[in-house]
Amino acid sequence: MPNNAKNKSKKKIIIFGILGLLIIGLIIIAITSASKEEVITVTTEKVARRNITQKVAATGKIQPEFKVVITPEVTGEIVELPVKEGDRVKKGQLLIRIKGDQYKAQKERLEANLQSAKANLKIREAELKRIESEFRRIKELHDKNLVSDAELETMQTNYLSAKASYESAIAMITQSEAQLREVLEILYKTTIYSPLDGVVTNLKVEIGERVLGSNFTQGTELMTVSDLKNIEAVVEVDENDVVLVSIGDTAEIKVDAIKDKVIKGVVTQIGNSAITKGFGTQEEVVNFEVRIKLIELDDRLRPGMSCSADISTETVENVIAVPIQSVTARTDVKKDEEEMKDQASLNTNNKKEPEEIVFIVENSTAKSVKVKTGISDDNYIEIKSGLKGGEEVITGSYRAISNDLKDGSKVRIEEKKKKNSK
Repeated sequence: MPNNAKNKSKKKIIIFGILGLLIIGLIIIAITSASKEEVITVTTEKVARRNITQKVAATGKIQPEFKVVITPEVTGEIVELPVKEGDRVKKGQLLIRIKGDQYKAQKERLEANLQSAKANLKIREAELKRIESEFRRIKELHDKNLVSDAELETMQTNYLSAKASYESAIAMITQSEAQLREVLEILYKTTIYSPLDGVVTNLKVEIGERVLGSNFTQGTELMTVSDLKNIEAVVEVDENDVVLVSIGDTAEIKVDAIKDKVIKGVVTQIGNSAITKGFGTQEEVVNFEVRIKLIELDDRLRPGMSCSADISTETVENVIAVPIQSVTARTDVKKDEEEMKDQASLNTNNKKEPEEIVFIVENSTAKSVKVKTGISDDNYIEIKSGLKGGEEVITGSYRAISNDLKDGSKVRIEEKKKKNSK
């Protein structure tokens, strides 16, 4: 019995010893796994100085800077149309002639009325002179008491009546002349001449067609004459970007129909009235019209062509810059003790505001740096404070920069893939 008891005791000791070793091993493995840091793979780039140009993108249409929509002021039939769409015309060149027979008849009638009025004036003038002479004679006789007061009053009445008839004849001539000028003006308007040197860009009528004048209505639109030597891009800029645009800013225009050319331009006008689309809906968009005068023209340009514009609003030279994707807004960055005290003294209930930071690499470890940014282009953003240049800034991946990286995170730098050049 004693030997059996001893054997059982030894077995228990061995079992508990093995269990203890297993537990110790598991604890060591757990501690080792917990202390092992995750290594994050990143890409980096040296911080350097660059020139950065901020640009605003917009889309719109190509339009002539100067164009005139021709509408008639008189109603009638088109009897002459010597131009067609696409023709180049000179200022003063005949564009269209409207039948004016009825106005010619009115002109002849009014000319006859004017001649009659002039003849009547001569008669009234002669009559007035005769009565005026007789009136003076009767007045002299009355002064000598040779004629009665009644005779003098009768002659005075005749004189005033003759004078009124004479003045009426003058007024009739003035009225006839005015009517004749009016008809001559209408008759002149039956012939329309080009108001400028340009191209007929839109012809809407044909010879023989009857058109309406614009005296009482809008009038029939006949054609459009455009000055294609002065062309502009009329684009719409988002309300958030239009405040960045100034008159005189340069722009690069790309026309959809002309793939092989970028046209230079200058901003000449910025609209003050908003252009709202989708009002009252979730898709509501507010834009402002911006006009860009094209400096370099192309014979292939046509009014109405679609275009896009990159407006250069501001340029800074030789500034510290990093790739745009390197800058992120985080609320979990470390602050120094003074910043933490200041934050606590303001209001402990305030939510922590996101801060712009970049991550740099020092001794294979990520370090967050608070930065102040400026303008940006398509690839790089200006750093006004926080970096001095020469640091190795983390440029990717997006997930690492925006979420995974912390102060002190271990990193492994992956070389950027070089583009194959053939």
